[in-house]
Amino acid sequence: MGKIIHSEELEKFLPGENKGRIVLAGGCFDILHIGHVRFLSEARGTGDFLIVLLESDEKVNKLKGKNRPIFGQRERAEMLAALESVDLVVLLPVIEIDDDYLNLVMKVKPDVLAVTEDDPHIEKKRRQARKVGAELKVIFLTKTFSTSKLAKILGVD
Repeated sequence: MGKIIHSEELEKFLPGENKGRIVLAGGCFDILHIGHVRFLSEARGTGDFLIVLLESDEKVNKLKGKNRPIFGQRERAEMLAALESVDLVVLLPVIEIDDDYLNLVMKVKPDVLAVTEDDPHIEKKRRQARKVGAELKVIFLTKTFSTSKLAKILGVD
């Protein structure tokens, strides 16, 4: 799919200045569910071009546990790219250092940084938004099962 790129290709695929407001969001998106779809749709509604940074399999495993991710990064990217609200999916390598995330955000230069209300890194993202002059948009979650709860129901975790 033409909407999926590797992080090192990012600068080639950024929209020009005439593309409007750029929105940046990120996450694992392991089992795509209605909460993800609504979050991304609302994020896209705050701008004109939505870029999703997609965590690596290794990072998801470290964050979520030994049986995760359920779907590999490429499969997760294909599901995200199929959404009308998503304009570009960036496959992230393993990132351990906050400055590496900041460098990606600075390359994108988003107008909006979209996060969920329960994002464990919201304060880091708030600082990133300030550094690039972006608005931090906190999106309230749809009351639904999280991917972690769905994985437990499926007996994966």
